[in-house]
Amino acid sequence: MATDVAVPAGLGPRTRMRNGLAGFGQSFVTDYLPAILLLVALVGAWEMLVRLLDTKPYILPAPSRIWRAFLQIRGTLPQHTRTTVGESLLGLAWAAVVGVALAAIIASLPLVRRVLYPLLVVSQTIPMVALAPLLIVWFGFGLTPKIIIVALFGFFPIVVSTVDGLTGADAEMVGLVRSMGASRLQELRHVRIPAAIPAFFAGLKIAAAYAVTGAVIGEWLGGSGSGLGLVITRSQASYRTDRLFVAVTFVALASVALFGAVHLLARLASPWMYVTKKEGPSR
Repeated sequence: MATDVAVPAGLGPRTRMRNGLAGFGQSFVTDYLPAILLLVALVGAWEMLVRLLDTKPYILPAPSRIWRAFLQIRGTLPQHTRTTVGESLLGLAWAAVVGVALAAIIASLPLVRRVLYPLLVVSQTIPMVALAPLLIVWFGFGLTPKIIIVALFGFFPIVVSTVDGLTGADAEMVGLVRSMGASRLQELRHVRIPAAIPAFFAGLKIAAAYAVTGAVIGEWLGGSGSGLGLVITRSQASYRTDRLFVAVTFVALASVALFGAVHLLARLASPWMYVTKKEGPSR
């Protein structure tokens, strides 16, 4: 397996980063190019069906009409996109910080795990659409409720994945550092945290995929100023389905970009997870 192969010694940080970027480019072509080609084919079929069936634009606009709507509002989209992505990044950062801290506590204290873990699972049964209006009432229409909504979307997968990574560390390595007199903090720092890095990034990628959606929900229910959620609300109110599709497309693109950025960061932070047996030391 690829995870059983260690990174060759002697590779400097720049070499590891270069190899990580090269590997990311290769994996992008092999992993995502078929999906992109399928998407292009689906868009072409969509255009043909709308024209053949003469579907009303307010029900389902053709991709060509959506493109014209994009050209009409393209000047305002960068500001809306920056606002939504900024809220997503701030919420994701808070989810990562709080999630990792709580995961470390849960993994270190069995009693805390028995008390908090069921509550974390129950918290995911609460619909965010129902909770968002309360957050807006409590914190107003500013940036705070939107960041909280994004953090709540990403908090659970980060905590669960990181806890699994911390508790799944090599038992022999844990026993070795304990036999050498290591404290719980040293055990966590030198054994459990390095072992949990891949699991943490797995949860972070899931959280990144939902971060933009969380920001849009916050803007949609209590938007003020700018944001893609506000574009969706205004387009829906004016029956501009073509502009709504433009906003949804930008939401999807922002989510994919954020997911890709986290994936790249994971490759740089844990290069040993992406080393194959055919790879050898760079010369």
